[in-house]
Amino acid sequence: MYRHAPRLLIRAIGEGGRRSAPSAVGVTRSFSTDVPAAPSEDAAFVEAWRKVAPNIDPPKTPLAFMKPRPPTPSSIPSKLTVNFVLPYQSEIANKEVDMVIVPATSGQMGVLPGHVATIAELKPGVLSVHEGNDITKYFVSSGFAFIHANSVTDIVAVEAVPVDHIDPSLVQKGLADFTQKLNSATTELEKAEAQIGVDVHSALNAALSG
Repeated sequence: MYRHAPRLLIRAIGEGGRRSAPSAVGVTRSFSTDVPAAPSEDAAFVEAWRKVAPNIDPPKTPLAFMKPRPPTPSSIPSKLTVNFVLPYQSEIANKEVDMVIVPATSGQMGVLPGHVATIAELKPGVLSVHEGNDITKYFVSSGFAFIHANSVTDIVAVEAVPVDHIDPSLVQKGLADFTQKLNSATTELEKAEAQIGVDVHSALNAALSG
């Protein structure tokens, strides 16, 4: 029976949608900043599950684990709350700052309190965190910045290192090595790999000189 559960669930949800769109797949989702105070369950999934396995409690869906996003304030806060995480550690957690500048693929992007909600893809470059007169700079390889309407910014990077921890001599050596590989590459794969190395080390070099 359970081998056919996914197919039966899909059919049950589809039938519910044809009978009454608002009660099933036609439900209109709220924006992330308008999430209700308490987490809610996926009513369409639960209804479909009970039709297939009425004697078994339905499993939790991702919606059940989502924490409600704080509401958008009526006035612009004086500070920006920043979270900056890597796959293996958290660099910044719920820290209030004046501004962050992220290396978006569209160019350097400054984020202040009250910034419009945006998702920005990051390219190799400098991420700077501004607190009064103090500026902390990180070199990030890639990632995303999730800028929320409630003046919270979540930054996720694949790799990052404080700029003052970078060895300039190793950057110059890496740039020279990848430039040589690019000039001698004979296949498209070799050219692509070498070009990535050149781009990253050029960005590292610019971070050190800037």
